[in-house]
Amino acid sequence: MAVMKRQVLVLAVAMAFAGFIGCVVSYDRPPAGHQISTPQPKDLPSTSPQQVHISAVAPDKMRISWITESFAPALVEYGTSPNNYTNSVTGTSSSYSFLLYISGQINDVVIGPLNPNSVYYYRCSSDSSREFSFKTPPAQLPITFAVVDWTQSTLQHIGQSNYDMLLLPGDLSYADLFQRRWDSFGRLVEPLASQRPWMVTQGNHEIEKIPLVHKTPFTAYNARWCMPFEESGSTSNLYYSFDAAGVHVIMLGSYTDFGPNSDQFKWLQADLGKIDRGKTPWIFAIVHAPWYNTNTAHQGEPEADLMKQYMEELLYKARVDIVFAGHVHAYERFTRVYDGKADNCGPIYITIGDGGNREGLANMYMDPKPEISVFREASFGHAQLEVVNASHAVWMWHRNDDKFSVASDTVWFTSLLSDPACKP
Repeated sequence: MAVMKRQVLVLAVAMAFAGFIGCVVSYDRPPAGHQISTPQPKDLPSTSPQQVHISAVAPDKMRISWITESFAPALVEYGTSPNNYTNSVTGTSSSYSFLLYISGQINDVVIGPLNPNSVYYYRCSSDSSREFSFKTPPAQLPITFAVVDWTQSTLQHIGQSNYDMLLLPGDLSYADLFQRRWDSFGRLVEPLASQRPWMVTQGNHEIEKIPLVHKTPFTAYNARWCMPFEESGSTSNLYYSFDAAGVHVIMLGSYTDFGPNSDQFKWLQADLGKIDRGKTPWIFAIVHAPWYNTNTAHQGEPEADLMKQYMEELLYKARVDIVFAGHVHAYERFTRVYDGKADNCGPIYITIGDGGNREGLANMYMDPKPEISVFREASFGHAQLEVVNASHAVWMWHRNDDKFSVASDTVWFTSLLSDPACKP
């Protein structure tokens, strides 16, 4: 009890510095919803794996990540049949501290080579009481992505759908310094995140930097959600890229340096220059703060405006097909755009920050609606993008409020590579 009181006191002092952690609200948001809490099962031994999630490392490799409350081997055993593990790999363990909080043992193991479009069964830390399974993405098109922000309702909708990989444009746990919210989030998403690769980037709620007290940003995010940055030539877990079937996906960092002299800018230039459009005819980019936004929320933020100023031309010249963003808690889809104007060779911009969160919806839009904004709605939801072949993909945005999963915004996209006027 005394430790808990000290933690509350320290956090109360830390929250006095809220303006420094990136959780700036630039508008009057509707009343907040309740905070979801997913407690640890009381009968779960301290050596049992929890918060299990997977991420793609290469087309034939997967990273398995999990936490144990006390020491347990960083070991994954896996195979293609239940309870029959023909392979085993030992990985690494780590932990971190934040103020008075000390994390459990964070385990990371990379397994492979794996066959595409196949189901594997696995267990972590030799715990026979918890068996998990996942399906690998296909090696060739078609491939289906779930693109979300999240709430419990969103996760339930996604759980009922069929997809190969999930893309999340930042704002994971909404811990905002309270580290046990990271543990709660990990337990909440485990049923889905242990079955399909979750590829994420950071948002402002992951910064968690406190002047004088905790100077290093993204401590929890980097420790808990390791992405394949080294494999893509990046020096930071905050930006990276990977290939999935016929798609090259670029995850950018809105809250780390992105100016022309930054490592991220130079890495992006190099990454775009190495793309083989014969192998990956589609290119997606994901940021947190949207470069195009007609909602009254989050206007005039440098993480959006300056990043767009510095990087938009790079994406345009490389003929990036779609740019996804989060941050604004509503849904909006733009036409193909470049430099503020409709451009048939520019990316389609989609804000999908509408998965839901305790902050509530951003329900005010600019009026009149700019012509480049095609569809916008302040409802919680989620989306699927099925890339059918090298030239066509279908986008379906589902409103969470519907009792059944109904696509409220459905549109076919054509790749820029297939347009002779837009050849890079």
